Amino acid sequence: MKISISLAQLDIYFGDPDKNFAQIEPAVKMAAEQHADIVIFPEMWNTGYDLTRFGEIADPEGKRTKALLSNLAKKYQLTVHGGSVAVARDNAFYNTTYIFGPDGKQLATYEKVHLFGLMREDKYLAAGHEEDHFQIKGVDTTSVICYDIRFPEWLRTLSLDNSRIIFVPAEWPTSRIPQWRRLLAARAIENQSFVVAVNRVGNDPDNPFGGHSGVYNPMGDELLSLDDQPQLKTITIDTDETDDARGFMPVFADRRPELYR
Repeated sequence: MKISISLAQLDIYFGDPDKNFAQIEPAVKMAAEQHADIVIFPEMWNTGYDLTRFGEIADPEGKRTKALLSNLAKKYQLTVHGGSVAVARDNAFYNTTYIFGPDGKQLATYEKVHLFGLMREDKYLAAGHEEDHFQIKGVDTTSVICYDIRFPEWLRTLSLDNSRIIFVPAEWPTSRIPQWRRLLAARAIENQSFVVAVNRVGNDPDNPFGGHSGVYNPMGDELLSLDDQPQLKTITIDTDETDDARGFMPVFADRRPELYR
């Protein structure tokens, strides 16, 4: 199945949801003009890592985010992968992904499972516990968020349900961009899956963020790589390549999970 994917690489206004929300519709409109089936945004695009002010700026129950993404998905007739946003729920804060289909209905929710101590996520955020699966044009896909890609056992768990694409919204600092690109390629190779990763650009008070959003095929080839500037690019992939890779080398069938821990 051929699927056209737009990567919306944004700068994020630190702690300013109104300015950040204003960036979303122009990007969705541009993706629709480029005939994308899905557009994906970076991690925590509504607030950035203004963690100490989440009580003021996190989206209560994700209501504002869900209303916007639902409306835009339906208006422009494409799937919107909402990257992730800071959400206030049940007296805690979560790093949360929402995905909406072209009919405006919510397809999936994912809350970041692995919290990144170096950016103090573990001090301010609660961790998620659930998998994320949804379909685009009948193709099974899944999502993780940023630091999750350093845990191959989690991505393998998600990929066992026939996923063909792994989406990765991120805020990955510039200093670790070489590792970012290697990890994405490795996750694609070992899961014989496409990996679509969207990182932010720009700076917050503590870190510069390096962009280099990219798309990797099941052999780990980098099909698309952006630079470190705000931009939107669209690429068409053919998910039949996953069947070719898995048929040639049946890694999933040769697993021995009884030995793993």
